[in-house]
Amino acid sequence: MSLRLVFGPVPSRRLGRSLGVNNIPPKHCTYSCVYCQVGRTPRLEVERRQFYDWRGVVSEVVKAVRRVGAENIDYVTFVPDGEPTLDINLGREIRGVKEETGLSVAVLTNGSLLHREDVRDDLYWADTVSIKVDAAAEDTYRKTNRPHPSLRLDVVIEGLQEFAAAYNGRVITETMLVRGLNDSEHEIEGIARLVAELKPATAYVAVPVRPPAEKWVEPPSEEVLVTAYMVFERYLPGRVRLLASCEEGEFGRLTGDPVRDILLVTAVHPMRIDHARRLLEKGGLDPDEALAKLKREGKIVVVEYGGRSFVVRRHHAR
Repeated sequence: MSLRLVFGPVPSRRLGRSLGVNNIPPKHCTYSCVYCQVGRTPRLEVERRQFYDWRGVVSEVVKAVRRVGAENIDYVTFVPDGEPTLDINLGREIRGVKEETGLSVAVLTNGSLLHREDVRDDLYWADTVSIKVDAAAEDTYRKTNRPHPSLRLDVVIEGLQEFAAAYNGRVITETMLVRGLNDSEHEIEGIARLVAELKPATAYVAVPVRPPAEKWVEPPSEEVLVTAYMVFERYLPGRVRLLASCEEGEFGRLTGDPVRDILLVTAVHPMRIDHARRLLEKGGLDPDEALAKLKREGKIVVVEYGGRSFVVRRHHAR
């Protein structure tokens, strides 16, 4: 069985060495966030359904863990090409991975479907759940996350609160600040107050560091970021972390084919070009020739953002 839904391990700023699971095809999501590194959502969705056979997903993870070695993985992370909770088999997949590998499982969700009992029940099986909280006001929510028309922030918030109150695992939150959208002190105060109600182990405050869905997206100023940290720290003393730069560390060589590894990772996670070059060199390839070939074949583009170059899968090109 060839690997097509698993990638990495990647160096995660939140989860250490993370073996990624891409359980959603491109790009099925409840949101179309302006800053999304995977690009715009062509068709918003809120109904759960099966995308892949859940046994196949678990089997791929087991195979990948055997190749990499469980000792080299901190988390198996459901971080797909869309919203992971749209997968109606997510709970089965989490349980299967834990039973078969003994590894901790994390899920990165935008939290939009946590008002549904079946979604909460699925996520209760995970060891860590990371929840996106980018807004505390409806207008800001619509401008930043661009949700499915049926979603309302007050209902989403009730779902977040109900999940966090009942969940026995580790909750972390991530707030992405975008200049001119959700970075006023008033907005930040509201978000910090909401995040504090969820009692996360860690509240991450992030800025866009990879190519976003919309070219006009920019990170807030350094002054605003310092203010945001201070506001969050007031509500969550000792539990606030800033994510203001790309992760460091090496990307894993999962398949033995560095080109294939790059394509698997960049389906979800744009890769800095220096990381891609190192991966190709370690695989015995000339990085200039390999990257040029991928561009000629239309499989990747190289995108500039924030003074850095990133390799992005072609179907995510803006």
